[in-house]
Amino acid sequence: MIRRQLLRAATVALAAVLAATGVQVATAGASAARPADHDAGPAGELRTEDTDFGTFVVGGRPATENYPWLVYTSGCTATLIKANWVVTAKHCPTPSSVRVGSVNRSSGGVVVGVSRAVNHPTIDVKLFQLASSVSYAPARIPTTSGAVGTATRIIGWGQTCAPRGCGPAPVVANELDTSIVADSRCSGINGPYEICTNNTNGNAGACYGDSGGPQVRRVNGVWQVIGATSRAGNNSSTCATAPSIYGDLPSIRSWINTQVGGLPV
Repeated sequence: MIRRQLLRAATVALAAVLAATGVQVATAGASAARPADHDAGPAGELRTEDTDFGTFVVGGRPATENYPWLVYTSGCTATLIKANWVVTAKHCPTPSSVRVGSVNRSSGGVVVGVSRAVNHPTIDVKLFQLASSVSYAPARIPTTSGAVGTATRIIGWGQTCAPRGCGPAPVVANELDTSIVADSRCSGINGPYEICTNNTNGNAGACYGDSGGPQVRRVNGVWQVIGATSRAGNNSSTCATAPSIYGDLPSIRSWINTQVGGLPV
């Protein structure tokens, strides 16, 4: 109970600070070999429904940094990968606009329109083209996601309790330190194109509302994005009961590069 009270107090305090920044509005219209590819949508997918806000982080903490590339997208989470392009999960709805550059989903950063969406042909990854470019620095996609044991972090506005529909989305994004684990820990994973990801302390992980959100790792001291939240690794509707599955962005980097007209170097 004390821990929950402290967490709630920290969240409220951070939300208040971020709210003071105001809102700008932009107008305009590497693990072991893995099994063969498959279409997204198996049971246990962290889908967004009218009654929830996609996948959330269970057992995490309010964001400790104001990640400039973090994107809130109508019930899901996403990542800015170019000044006018965002990556999220295919199963997330396409919104009319997104908020970029704030860990607070209701204030700060910049709100910009979405002009179109592009689905990856096989895995649970989608790109949004923004109606205008933003000034926030995008997250870069490295050439490899990393080997088993690589330290990573997940971030999102998913529910912070495990059972489906157990609570509302947090105002401030939560983060959780995680790591890449063997593909064998995740059921139904598409090994060459997805990442099996586990929390570092147990009983924590991605949940409804975190869908599409970033899995990042530090490369030379800088956060780079390697994954997009997809679904539970055990087909359970209760979050954080097993490792989670993420779209492996480095594995489809050439496809992304083609769609967006060249990624930042």
